[in-house]
Amino acid sequence: MDPVTVTLPDGSQKQAVKGTRIAEFVAAQIGQGLARAAYAAKIDGAEVDLSRPLERDCKLEVITKKSPEALEIARHDAAHVVASVVQRLFPGTQVTIGPTIEDGFYYDFFREKPFTPEDLEAIEKATNDEIRADQPFVREEVSPDEAIRLFEGKGEKFKVEIVRDIVQRGAKTLTLYRHGDWVDFCLGPHGPSTGKIGVVKLTSVAGAYWRGDSRNPMLQRIYGTAFFDKKDLDAHLARIEEAKRRDHRKLGKELELFMTHPFAPGAAFWLPKGTTLYQLLSDCMRRLLLAEGYVEVKTPLVFNKALWERSGHWEHYQENMFVFESEEQEFSLKPMNCPSHMLIFGHRRRSYRELPLRLHSQDVLHRNEASGTLGGLTRVRQFQQDDAHIYLAEEQIGEEVARIIGLVDRVYQAFGLGHTAKLSTRPEKFGGEAALWDRAEQALEAALAAQGIAYMVAPGEGAFYGPKIDFDVTDSLGRKWQCATIQLDYVQPRRFELSYVGEDNAEHVPVVIHRAIYGSFERFLAILIEHYAGAFPTWLAPVQARLVTVSDRFLPYAREVEASLRAAGARVELDPRNEKLGAKIREGELAKIPFVVVIGEKEAEQRTLSPRRHGGKDLGAMPIAQFAELLSHEGRPPYGAPAGG
Repeated sequence: MDPVTVTLPDGSQKQAVKGTRIAEFVAAQIGQGLARAAYAAKIDGAEVDLSRPLERDCKLEVITKKSPEALEIARHDAAHVVASVVQRLFPGTQVTIGPTIEDGFYYDFFREKPFTPEDLEAIEKATNDEIRADQPFVREEVSPDEAIRLFEGKGEKFKVEIVRDIVQRGAKTLTLYRHGDWVDFCLGPHGPSTGKIGVVKLTSVAGAYWRGDSRNPMLQRIYGTAFFDKKDLDAHLARIEEAKRRDHRKLGKELELFMTHPFAPGAAFWLPKGTTLYQLLSDCMRRLLLAEGYVEVKTPLVFNKALWERSGHWEHYQENMFVFESEEQEFSLKPMNCPSHMLIFGHRRRSYRELPLRLHSQDVLHRNEASGTLGGLTRVRQFQQDDAHIYLAEEQIGEEVARIIGLVDRVYQAFGLGHTAKLSTRPEKFGGEAALWDRAEQALEAALAAQGIAYMVAPGEGAFYGPKIDFDVTDSLGRKWQCATIQLDYVQPRRFELSYVGEDNAEHVPVVIHRAIYGSFERFLAILIEHYAGAFPTWLAPVQARLVTVSDRFLPYAREVEASLRAAGARVELDPRNEKLGAKIREGELAKIPFVVVIGEKEAEQRTLSPRRHGGKDLGAMPIAQFAELLSHEGRPPYGAPAGG
């Protein structure tokens, strides 16, 4: 038999007989310990089953339960087991697809009768029983005709449709996976057996249209997750419960921050406290950017389609725009600010002495998101961004990107949000010339290297006009959210025929950096609400202190205190109700106000007040001026503070 050369991750090489299965090779050539720990493998970077044969010289990496890829494979294994159990417990149910998703998996089923919570419990128990039965996963290659006959014989019309689509795209051989007497069409890979999966928890059932099209049959989607260890599962479920407690939609209602209404789908109604929160973020960013040399502009909400044709958005982004006709002309609500900022730059002759020209805006934007994707503040149709477009010479890119990264660091550190960077490169469908893209990508890589910032690369995820650096923030639950972005654009300045007069008196085309730090205010506020669980720090809290009286006798003095604190710039409110003091203090705690201030006989006589921090720490009696100073100190924004504030 012909030998093949297998290169291991440490660079060492071993020989194997062609056709030897990976599991056998690992046991014989590397060691029984690794063979027992193996879950799957990679051949030249592609994930494969341990049962696959070694057919050529290759690089081999063994995937164990400690490998980051293992849990995703195990969850795909679990989806198969769940599907087999559902069809056994509920005969006549048809299977469709069962992919992995972040933190779990789902499987879609066609069944006339809805699954009940009791059904879900029964499926979960039977799934874990089947896992303990430790049935091997067996891969089989078949012809398209064999696959179609198999699933037609089982009455699986959805599987037949999937197979026909795969064949239409040119597939000559298909793969099936069996465990026990159940079989599914699947590309794999899978683990050695069901017993390796660990423990499965089913979390919910939801409706989903076949292939996401409302014209197709409605399916039932069972969501679940799997972990190798029950302790890890319990920790995950605890995080889910904590995330539910912090859900910005729930807290937004409880804390009276915002509301939504079906008359304006995908748009938030900001209530008084939420408006204060929104405005605090807005004002802090404005003052920060003013100190950094930015100038603020405002541009129209509605533009003729000719603008979007020139920018390229009509070709690349039209499906996400609200388009309408007026007087036989087509218009759109603006989905982003960059084309209108291009018009501002180009409205008069520019000199190199003006560069970098930093234009920023907080205008309202609209994007036509599908109704089914809308949710709370994280996916909306109307929003605002802390948007900026910086016009500069090519040699200024490195210094300007460094300045922006410094702003990103400063803002995120103020909220205790860790962050990581990724470089998104040229997509398949892009504007401009490939050579310009290469220059832009190289410039961003050089800027990241100069700052010593570690980053991952996201191939093909750039905007249609340029590559970008995206920043993912990590909140207090360890969840990642994409927020800030730095996009380098050589394309649109050329489309808009922008130029400036250089030091050499010649015309030059500027480069543009598209930049946001919060991203959209709506999404960033959703992140902050959940990050703080609604208990905002004093500087950010819509209400910094609530005054509560022991009885109505002390209301006149309480109103004096309220007026004094407001005059000092504090955001305070008075609870004038004739309720028991303990109840009013508890309500202040539930409202997550940083300070609840008690005013009774002693405070009125001594002209003091007694504040309690959120969480219950009593600070004792103090003069009004002392508490005002405390609020002033803790209420100072960590960025964008007013001059002298």
